[in-house]
Amino acid sequence: MKDIQRIIEGVLRGERRSVARAISLIEDGLPEAEAILSAIEPHTGRAHVVGITGATGSGKSTLIHKLVMAYRRRGRKVGVVAIDPTSPFTGGAFLGDRVRMQDLTLDGGVFIRSMATRESLGGISDAAEGAVKVLDAAGFDVILVETVGAGQLDVGIASLVHTVLLVLAPGLGDEIQAIKAGIMEIADIFVVNKADLPNADQTVADLISVLKMEDYGQGGWRPPIVRTVALTGEGVDELIEQIERHRTYMQEEGLRFTEKKVKAMLVEALRRAVISDILPLITRSAKFEGAVRMIMSGRLTVGAGADLLLAPLKRMLRGWHEEA
Repeated sequence: MKDIQRIIEGVLRGERRSVARAISLIEDGLPEAEAILSAIEPHTGRAHVVGITGATGSGKSTLIHKLVMAYRRRGRKVGVVAIDPTSPFTGGAFLGDRVRMQDLTLDGGVFIRSMATRESLGGISDAAEGAVKVLDAAGFDVILVETVGAGQLDVGIASLVHTVLLVLAPGLGDEIQAIKAGIMEIADIFVVNKADLPNADQTVADLISVLKMEDYGQGGWRPPIVRTVALTGEGVDELIEQIERHRTYMQEEGLRFTEKKVKAMLVEALRRAVISDILPLITRSAKFEGAVRMIMSGRLTVGAGADLLLAPLKRMLRGWHEEA
């Protein structure tokens, strides 16, 4: 326990070695992690946590590199948590993000940590929340959380951060469809990166047309669109201004989350619960095996089989809805 107490005290003093050790204990799920998190909890809540999500190829890591540099010029201490895909062989996080930001590691005002998604299936690692709390307690002013861009699974980022940036790039046409599919609700700021490419204007126009269909209510936050060229740093200062504007808005309104974001998070939580809790109950049943045999014999289509298995659940939910 003396070692744990030393780590806790070191974290609260902002000592890098203690911060790294605390995050490792949390990531490994060791019992000592709970003691650390409990002790530092009263010292959290001061940092502004910014989530950065978007598809591979949108330039998230380069943008983060430039954001860190811009924040440092403003005298802010910056923590970066890069949530990477899990290696199927080692279970460890890829170190690509830290390699790209190698020149920042000698800066005492910057702390960078890559973390594996592990059981989170491409979304937010459970340990990432603990890492953010450690960095917050250690006195970092801004904490940037980068996710792997795994589509709707990145809805999980909304519960961890204060401001969500969705990074798009010209030529990745599927991203606008992804926005329509559900990521729209969690984005507080849209970033069109690589804005020097020829079709950047079209990407912005497509985004504007999608945003016009959204109802943000009177006085609600309307996500701005910021053009950036991460390679040169163009637009990064404006992006920081918009991040600060969103922070001010949320503080003045006394909000932790917008209603749209809460709905998106609840839908994602339900989706995960259905997959982990409801689906196994169905697939282990005799009715499931019966449906498989009927499909194989040609007496039932796959779609009809799914409807048959879900019918009792649908009846129950309809009754529940009518009672409400």
